[in-house]
Amino acid sequence: MCGVFGVYAPDRDVARLTYFGLFALQHRGQESAGIAVSEDGRLTALRDLGLVSQVFDEQKLGGLHGQVAIGHTRYSTTGSSQWANAQPLVQHGRARTVALGHNGNLINVREVRDGLRESGVSLGTTSDSELIAALIANDPAPLDEAVANAMQSLEGAYSIVALSEGRLVAFRDGHGFRPLVLGRLHEDWIFASETCALDLVGAEFVREVEPGELVVADADGLHATQALDRGHNRALCIWEFFYLARPDSRLEGVEVHNARVRMGERLAEESPVDADLVLPIPDSGTPAAIGFARALGLPFSEGLIKNRYVQRTFIQPDQELRRQGIKLKYHPVAEVAGKRVVAVDDSIVRGNTTREIVRMLFDAGAAEVHLRISSPPVIGQCFYGIDLADASEMIASSRTVEEVRELVGATSLAYLSHDGLVEATRRPASALCRACLTGDYPTEVPDEAAKLRFEPARA
Repeated sequence: MCGVFGVYAPDRDVARLTYFGLFALQHRGQESAGIAVSEDGRLTALRDLGLVSQVFDEQKLGGLHGQVAIGHTRYSTTGSSQWANAQPLVQHGRARTVALGHNGNLINVREVRDGLRESGVSLGTTSDSELIAALIANDPAPLDEAVANAMQSLEGAYSIVALSEGRLVAFRDGHGFRPLVLGRLHEDWIFASETCALDLVGAEFVREVEPGELVVADADGLHATQALDRGHNRALCIWEFFYLARPDSRLEGVEVHNARVRMGERLAEESPVDADLVLPIPDSGTPAAIGFARALGLPFSEGLIKNRYVQRTFIQPDQELRRQGIKLKYHPVAEVAGKRVVAVDDSIVRGNTTREIVRMLFDAGAAEVHLRISSPPVIGQCFYGIDLADASEMIASSRTVEEVRELVGATSLAYLSHDGLVEATRRPASALCRACLTGDYPTEVPDEAAKLRFEPARA
């Protein structure tokens, strides 16, 4: 997950533009936020734990001057949630200084880490993102070549914005696991994880950064190079469509909100239910619930009121925080009392949130609680940038649908089919990564990928 934003705009307040861009991308990461600016080639970075609004204020933004900037909102998948791992990371290497923000997750971390250490490079974090910056910062080749060389050494998912030598660099892995888009604000250039960030700052969407592409913005304009061959299969993460991306974003030309509504309509076709009320498990379940209710002609209601000041529970860094967040986040309304309720959500991973919500609805007087999920069962770990549990912790990895229903306490449970999900995205199955739903990974994957595997052992 994570959100990245970059802007090359010599005559604008690039730090403030980046600040607003990060607000649009806050849903992608809530552990830390940061901005790095380059003024005449000199890098300054400010980053800290917390939300964008907690990390930055007028005084801090006023101290960030430059012609080019990058920003990052972090959700950890390699390395713990600590200040040292907040981004943008700044790497002072033998060849140059690099500031870098990374969305994704490398799968050859150990090999890259060992290679850097053997060459005498000192590493100060437990994040895989530092390795990418270190490769670029210590390569004596010109910046473009150094980035291309690093891309050849990396395996896994990465959509990246970076600053070095007064230039803005954006590049993406060969499969395109994570989104990255290019926009234009008059004569200036902007990169962002999602189109919603372009919309917020008034930029025009130009195109996607292609898988394996390296794009540089500098005083001479925009320069694009296909740094990796096109032999990779496109594999945009399916979670972007049903959970992660903001509903007002567009992924490869497809508006996310409409795709989620289609998921709900198809779910109603596949698994209808006699009920009195359809309610979403907000926010990511809302469009699918709209589609489900519309398809069956059932009343739609909020049903569950969400506390908007509580962060996304799924992307809390540990399980105990997730449990606390569930209790703070949702509360049922009296309208559900005596009703046969359909609760629509985007996914079930561990089942803790779902179990608590079903209990809440029954406690509020619901006569029946039917669960409808706008994705297939999640059965496999993600190695490409989503902090999914180990398969042993996933409620559906070794259980039937009926067994899952019993564990969460619902009256009935049905998932959207694989075909239904793919058709709703209007993208071919061959262009999507669905590994966590199918067990079929687009790349070789490591035997273990524990997020904290590089943390120092505690006594």
